[in-house]
Amino acid sequence: MIKFEKVSFEEYAKAMKAVLMPCATEEDLRYYYDAIKLPKRGTKASAGYDIFSPISFELLAGIDVSVTIPTGIRAVMPSDMFLLIVPRSGIGFKTGACLANTVGVIDSDYIEADSEGHIMIKMEPGFDNLNIKKGDRFAQGIFLKYYTTDDDESTEIRKGGFGSTGV
Repeated sequence: MIKFEKVSFEEYAKAMKAVLMPCATEEDLRYYYDAIKLPKRGTKASAGYDIFSPISFELLAGIDVSVTIPTGIRAVMPSDMFLLIVPRSGIGFKTGACLANTVGVIDSDYIEADSEGHIMIKMEPGFDNLNIKKGDRFAQGIFLKYYTTDDDESTEIRKGGFGSTGV
């Protein structure tokens, strides 16, 4: 099964308070949570699923201030797949804005992380201003299969979220 789902309201509220809105009320957070849109492909030949921003944000050229967006979504996929997260190509081309880690790799077992697999996207400013409104498409996710070597002996299981594998 391959699909996108919303994370729980509790997980979303925790993430929003931690990175964007520390003083937000439950009502404020519910407003954003209820408006979360699951990723969709723009056309039947699109490789990527457009990811919609649940908030409005702006990145200003020449000002080294990034923004972390709790998307409110997670990805469910078989163990031989991963989700590649990249900015929408038009955003990079027109403004130079990019992901802080250049690309995001969401492993299939990330859904088991303490964050429910909540996909967080950190954007960095580019050479021109980027203005994203709530509901705008700003990134895309591409599901890909991967292969392992014949002598692969990995038996570790995930014990956390970001940067937890191999610790």
